[in-house]
Amino acid sequence: MEIYGASHSSEKILWDRTMINVIFTRIRKTGIYGGEHMDWLNIFGLIMIAVIMIPNIIFAIRCKEGFENKWSNKFIEVAEQMGRFGCFGFMIINIPGTWFGWWSDEAFAIYLIVDTILVVLYCAIWIICFKKSSIFRALALSVIPSVLFLFSGIMSRSILLLIAAILFAPSHILLSYKNAK
Repeated sequence: MEIYGASHSSEKILWDRTMINVIFTRIRKTGIYGGEHMDWLNIFGLIMIAVIMIPNIIFAIRCKEGFENKWSNKFIEVAEQMGRFGCFGFMIINIPGTWFGWWSDEAFAIYLIVDTILVVLYCAIWIICFKKSSIFRALALSVIPSVLFLFSGIMSRSILLLIAAILFAPSHILLSYKNAK
């Protein structure tokens, strides 16, 4: 793959698999990521969760009536909450024997890139649709985190995150849709 620099010079930078491996191996083995001594902590998952919580916290403070459930189904609500807290926890904490990590540096790179895009998209929709209650907003703001958790569980090979995401996704999307109608 060829990536051209932002400068107007004709010089180009070629990135190959070796370069990607070097970059992401360094990221994975730094103290920031946790390296081999802190495999239980996913600092990138923590950052993703923290960022997606920012617009939710701002919304909860400014629009106290915004999180009111208009549709009540205790089973779905309990499933959603169990899935939500499971997803939050297992995005951050890796339980040995249930988390097997990324199978390659490329998989780790894809995980970071896709998760970042999903988080930015989530925050952008919050910003654009902050005051506009609609089915689009409800579905977008429920589908995006569902995809984020499912994708993260698959890419990091986290069994518990996948289970929590499978519990969370349909219940969260259904509740969001029913409350937006």
